Amino acid sequence: MSRPVIEIRHVHKTYGRGANPVHALRDVSLRVEAGEFLAIMGASGSGKSTLMNTLGCLDRPTRGEYLLDGINAAELSADERADLRNQKIGFVFQGFNLLPRTSALENVELPLLYSRVPAGETARRSREALALVGLAEREHHHPSQLSGGQQQRVAIARALVNSPSLLLADEPTGNLDTRTSIEIMSLFQQLNRERGLTIVLVTHEPDIAGYARRVIVMRDGRIVRDTPVEARRDAAAELAALPPEDGMEEAA
Repeated sequence: MSRPVIEIRHVHKTYGRGANPVHALRDVSLRVEAGEFLAIMGASGSGKSTLMNTLGCLDRPTRGEYLLDGINAAELSADERADLRNQKIGFVFQGFNLLPRTSALENVELPLLYSRVPAGETARRSREALALVGLAEREHHHPSQLSGGQQQRVAIARALVNSPSLLLADEPTGNLDTRTSIEIMSLFQQLNRERGLTIVLVTHEPDIAGYARRVIVMRDGRIVRDTPVEARRDAAAELAALPPEDGMEEAA
């Protein structure tokens, strides 16, 4: 069996000390193979955000192991985790997190500025990433000149520019309308299917989780369900079945 992208072993995360500590994660174990598309669901306070922060090397477990591409991130210093994040992980957020006064191309280039990539290579790779998400002709547009769906595509291109082993998406459709949400999920499915990209998606929407291949549900800091998606939604087919928008050019 090939090495998994993610392997979490008996992870606990506790915040605070004294009489009332908060046990955000309780003995969580999880394995995600290369090329999987996993959705994480759970109510507020279930532990899904803490799990995402752990997967993203933004936080370190109180106990247990987290291996990312075989590297035990739980043993790394904060600086070492930052280096690992930049090398191995792409992030997509609900709020896009784009710099408002810089172009789409410059936003995508940001992760490469910390990787000592030559300037010419930085521009080339960033343009390739924008082309991959369908925004080759929008590289000089600023976020205010882009629709919400286009801004999220820029954020996805930025997440992909370092060729990560893992894409983490935290409520990526939370600020988008229904059509645009389907377009973004179609892009995720395409990246997963055609490029074998490993994707972990946090969502509170069962409809969005239905585009993944596997769903885990969290409650009280534990994984209470881990099941494959039996009747997986096909975002591209759903888009093709939608009526055209009346005179509107909403490129997501």
